[in-house]
Amino acid sequence: MSKKDELIELSDNLLSELRGMIASARKQVAQVTNTALVMLYWQIGRRIHHEILNEKRAEYGRQIVASLGRQLASEFGVGFGEKNLRRMIQFAVAFHDEKTVAALQRQLSWTHFKALIPIKDPLKRDFYAEMCRVERWSSRTLLRKMDSMLYERTAISKKPEDIARNELAALRSEDQLTPNLVFRDPYILDFLGLKDRFLEKDFEEAILREIETFLLELGNGFAFLGRQTRIMIDSDDFYLDLLFYHRGLKRLIAIELKLGDFKAEYKGQMELYLRWLAKNEQQPGEKPPLGLILCAGKKEEQIELLELGKSGIHVAEYLTALPSRDLLQQKLHTAIEISRARLESHKGKQS
Repeated sequence: MSKKDELIELSDNLLSELRGMIASARKQVAQVTNTALVMLYWQIGRRIHHEILNEKRAEYGRQIVASLGRQLASEFGVGFGEKNLRRMIQFAVAFHDEKTVAALQRQLSWTHFKALIPIKDPLKRDFYAEMCRVERWSSRTLLRKMDSMLYERTAISKKPEDIARNELAALRSEDQLTPNLVFRDPYILDFLGLKDRFLEKDFEEAILREIETFLLELGNGFAFLGRQTRIMIDSDDFYLDLLFYHRGLKRLIAIELKLGDFKAEYKGQMELYLRWLAKNEQQPGEKPPLGLILCAGKKEEQIELLELGKSGIHVAEYLTALPSRDLLQQKLHTAIEISRARLESHKGKQS
């Protein structure tokens, strides 16, 4: 290699290294700037809100905020105008605990918080905030998850409020994920391109063809291990449709695909698979495997009587065509109300 070529190579390598250093520094500066701005916006919102309420000036609140907005915008730019000041007040009201904001701001940008502020249900807002933090969602991913009604499709939304709060508190303090935070119902599989009539083989092949998108629908933390996993028991062979591992839960996840409605006999089949996996595949430090049975329809009373949760089995519907948002919202809200009512009734009988 000539001296000229050596100099060119050295220059190129140095240029690449310097670019990386600059990009890394810019990223760090952006993170520090974001952290400082988020806390500043929260402090401004809290101060204005506290002043208006404590001095009993609520009736003059609009005029006070408008006046502050005009003066601050003239000095510091439109980012401190009336509209944004009102958003800062809403931010301080929605996220009233400074420690919570301090923990979230390391991963969430102001754009994240602006998407979360309008959510009225505190549990729902906390769910999205904590999942954002733990799974490091971009603001675009957050909006996509919210648009798909992820919270309403997650098992935790169907639990009594005290249980949901405890699990979110554990997630906040210990990054502890639970199956209620991971599993969903229904799963929206419109990306598979399946028509009205198809076989289980077609279903499985479509998932494998679109495995990347399927993993996105399952959620962060899932790793695909295999299809048609052979399970030998005595002289009989069984085949598990899909096998995954979830890093956060530290569990194997067995998935069975069913074309029709749920049937009681599916419980025994999945229990057999889970016990075999626990005996033969579970590694030291892992928790017992969990099962997910994906069905075209559910038999709620059968599922309730079978007490599948005690066996580590979750049953969920799948949708191969995306319904209208209004229809999906109605379906999910009805399911949440029914599930919570049943749980409260069951808890009342036990007490």
